[in-house]
Amino acid sequence: MSKAKLLVVEDDPNLGDILQEYLTMKGYDTTLCKDGEEGWNKFKKDKFNLCILDVMMPKKDGFTLGKEIKKVEENIPIIYLTAKNLKDDVIEGLKVGADDYITKPFSMEELLLRISAILKRTMRGSGAASSLKSYKFGDFTLHYDQQILESPNGKNKLTSKENELLRLLAAEVNNNVSRSHALKQIWGDDSYFNARSMDVYLSKIRKLLKEDPKVQIITLHGEGFKLVVGEV
Repeated sequence: MSKAKLLVVEDDPNLGDILQEYLTMKGYDTTLCKDGEEGWNKFKKDKFNLCILDVMMPKKDGFTLGKEIKKVEENIPIIYLTAKNLKDDVIEGLKVGADDYITKPFSMEELLLRISAILKRTMRGSGAASSLKSYKFGDFTLHYDQQILESPNGKNKLTSKENELLRLLAAEVNNNVSRSHALKQIWGDDSYFNARSMDVYLSKIRKLLKEDPKVQIITLHGEGFKLVVGEV
């Protein structure tokens, strides 16, 4: 299997060099750029499996760069690096399609685990032998391997986190899914900020499901939530 290609855009030269050296040592084909414009130019010329973007950068900030990248390749996973542990940054990152975020200072081991978890999800269906996985509920069909939610009104492309969360719920239709289980399964741990991230994704999924009034995601306070399919 070929090496996964990572684009790292970080304006701190010390951190950037450390990231490139460490990730290369861990077996990734790692390209380092020093600002958002350089990152954008490099992205347009090459193919990458995952992007790691610093939020605060000169010339072009990470969120702006992330939006431009997603316009070209909607499904590419992005991890944001932020120096501020603020909810507003987390929400903004999720709005522009972040798959994950990590707050400075962070351990290299933690970043490596996040990268590995995302690539395991996004690259495992790339082989020719992979078969289509579909989940039907109400008027919807989740095409898991394509990250598409289909309804009579059309198709919606999902982020990898939306795709994983909806599959977890669809596999347990009308059954409770605990918050802790969902967080550990998809995010790797059940920290406060990951829980807030999951709430944002649930809100986005609920909006997509409004097309069919028979389908709802019910929150069970103190327990979790479940995807309910019933009669109108």
